[in-house]
Amino acid sequence: AAGRPAPACVLGIDLGTTSVKVALVVEAERGQVVAESCSRETQAHASSLEAGPQGMEQNVQRIIRALNECLAALPQQQLQRVSHIGISGQMHGIVFWKRDKGCKWTECGTGPAFEPEEVSQLVTWQDSRCSPAFLSSLPLPQSHISLATGFGCATVYWYLKKRPDFLKSYDAAGTIHDYVVAMVCDLKKPLMSVQNAASWGYFNSRNRSWNTDILEKSGFPVHLLPEVGDPGSIAGRTICEWHGIPKGAKVGIALGDFQCSVYSCLTERTDAVLNISTSAQLTISMPSGFQPPDTPDPSSAVAYFPYFSGDYLAVAASLNGGNVLAAFVDMVARWTEELGLQVQESAVYTKIIKAALAQSDIKLSVHPTIFGERHVPEQLASVTNIAVSDLSLGHVTRALCRGIVENLCSMLPVQRLMETGVRRILGSGSALARNEVLRQEVERIFPFPVVYGKDVDAAVGAAMVM
Repeated sequence: AAGRPAPACVLGIDLGTTSVKVALVVEAERGQVVAESCSRETQAHASSLEAGPQGMEQNVQRIIRALNECLAALPQQQLQRVSHIGISGQMHGIVFWKRDKGCKWTECGTGPAFEPEEVSQLVTWQDSRCSPAFLSSLPLPQSHISLATGFGCATVYWYLKKRPDFLKSYDAAGTIHDYVVAMVCDLKKPLMSVQNAASWGYFNSRNRSWNTDILEKSGFPVHLLPEVGDPGSIAGRTICEWHGIPKGAKVGIALGDFQCSVYSCLTERTDAVLNISTSAQLTISMPSGFQPPDTPDPSSAVAYFPYFSGDYLAVAASLNGGNVLAAFVDMVARWTEELGLQVQESAVYTKIIKAALAQSDIKLSVHPTIFGERHVPEQLASVTNIAVSDLSLGHVTRALCRGIVENLCSMLPVQRLMETGVRRILGSGSALARNEVLRQEVERIFPFPVVYGKDVDAAVGAAMVM
């Protein structure tokens, strides 16, 4: 209506494994809708000087550059109406910084922005420097989640034992999204949600506290552990204008990207959410009041993730999703190059999917766990039932896609989904969105209606939480 003030906007930010996404969400008659969004690939992969090929690290400067580019691309008029900011990002990983020198604010074309200063590289959730032997040498956590390589606390232990001098350079740590919240709010001590804390290990979700006694006894630098708060609570306010976002906008405590993805689409407890992007997850909502067991079963493929309002999600979190297909595409491109031919990886992807769509009846079986799984880290991939008739690119690609879905289904079987009352599957994630073969396999393997959500993403979920 004429003369009525424009509604306030909520900004959602997701700092993902391969890209940064931002979304402006506004209240409309039909509920919350996305007014504007922008995504940028971070291209932040960096080699690890300390951990070598086992290390999986990202350059924080590049991640923040992608974030700044996304924010600069949004309409200034709408950014000026932002009242709340919700931030999510990749869980488990860790970045270190100096509290008084974490960033510097500079003027850019769209207003003030921050740049990382004395900050380490981000050691991501995909990092595999902590071998099973190394993990078994660590004290047993008092937590319902099994410790795994790539978890923040495990990475700190690795530095403590292998590169202790590294830790002396920093006095703060958090996930990449905790870092961003700390910078825009100028937090003197990082603040972390229960969701992120549980993903680091050595955190007791029942009494909502770090295992400080256990950690201190083994010499762990507990001063690096952030304070912990409730998902959905306010961490602080923006200390200055940020790309046109007003000074004093409320910033939520950083959230797990996984929980935010689920939050953006899960409306009924009878829905299961299947996400296949870089990795893959199959999730169901646990009944209200559910509490996870005191100690984890290390061989169980299902973990319980803190959600919102004290609830939990049962999650089969596979390390093998779209990254498996990316590795396959890379292999095909390299082989082609070795044969003296040049082909773009994007062209390889399009052609192998087209070839796989022509092959539905296959005997070839691919168990695609090239990245291992947290509950069986030593089990790698295998191919069986190899027949001469199934050797085309189409057959192999179809078997690979089928294997990704079957692997996830073996972790959280159809029988259990039925027992918990699941009636529908909500499909999400970039790999599922762009790969019709994967979608066909989901519909072949799961005996439920499957609904694919276009706007199922963590940036939108982070905004909706606010």
